[in-house]
Amino acid sequence: MRYSAVIFDFDGTLCDTGEGILKSAKYALDAFGYESGDYTELTYFIGPPLMITFQEKFGADPAKAEALVKKFRERYTNRGVFESCLYDGIKELLHALKKNSIRMGIASSKPQDYIETLLEHFGIKSYFDTVCGVTFTADCESKTSIIARCAKELGIPGNKILMAGDKKYDIDGAKANHIDCAGVLWGYGTKFEFIESGAKFHAQKPSDIEAIALGFFEQTEEVNGIFNGKIITVHEDTVTLVDATRASREVVDHPGGVAIAGLTESNEILLVRQFRYPYKETIYELPAGKLEKGENPKEAGIREFHEECGATAEIFEPLGELYPSPGYCSEIIRIFYAQNLTFTAQELDEDEYLDVVKMPFNECVEKIMSGEIKDAKTIAGVLKLKELKKL
Repeated sequence: MRYSAVIFDFDGTLCDTGEGILKSAKYALDAFGYESGDYTELTYFIGPPLMITFQEKFGADPAKAEALVKKFRERYTNRGVFESCLYDGIKELLHALKKNSIRMGIASSKPQDYIETLLEHFGIKSYFDTVCGVTFTADCESKTSIIARCAKELGIPGNKILMAGDKKYDIDGAKANHIDCAGVLWGYGTKFEFIESGAKFHAQKPSDIEAIALGFFEQTEEVNGIFNGKIITVHEDTVTLVDATRASREVVDHPGGVAIAGLTESNEILLVRQFRYPYKETIYELPAGKLEKGENPKEAGIREFHEECGATAEIFEPLGELYPSPGYCSEIIRIFYAQNLTFTAQELDEDEYLDVVKMPFNECVEKIMSGEIKDAKTIAGVLKLKELKKL
């Protein structure tokens, strides 16, 4: 199923506004003598209307809650609103959805003026077909009502709309409007909260929202371990597709690796030639190695380049990432470009036997095009380097 529109919550979904909200909430509570603790513990202020939170969490009567909200805004309007940032991947998500002609709206319990200010501040206002927040004088409107307004302004039937939010209020409001909801795990909600509230989807990262909207997403339901080795693990998963049918996926988990395209002053590329057991062949490939747990990819690349080729580089730049076998394997290879090389001794592993080959760059390209070099990371790294560096 493909959705025609996506409605986003704002705080905790598009934008991490937590610091400004929590510090402003503490500012208001302190001003009225409430015991509030550290501001980082006030995360329940993100999502629901402030009037409700001040009453439910601190026992304020309506008049006192209104005074607290006024004090909150005293700090938030000129300072707290800018103590925020877009989550990584949000701009790319919005661009992708717009490119696929999917309409977008915002349904938030945040005052409309604050939302508009931040949309302009982050340069993303043009992506949205409608923005529905609340007014400063009527900020207790239910999330159900705000989502209903947004859907009406989008002009899309509820069964063709996806709601994306990070709290149970988003899920409950979407369900009340017969709209499917994706709980996003990069905000302030939890997977347990989403399961308990009945979110149809659980999104680990912003690009998952694009996959759901386009009808591609596969949600993991069960993971059954098969093999746990020194490098890889193998498991068979049960997934739910967007049309609610079930399927099975066999997956190889790999920690990821690095590969290095190093060029000498004579425009030779450093390759290693070694026997690869799965293919029972001796092949040419870029020097490479796997990431250790938690290891920084650039540091791993520098280490592997030195160990396999005995080389260090003054210039060590990223060339991008490669998914070598996305149909069944989670491995990601980060490719780097190295130049201004200095050579010392290799430091090979005990079971590692290889030759370092300095091959003229154009000859390497010819071997790729003729099919003599078949290694995926080498083909990708060399041809990308050729294009980027105009070699």
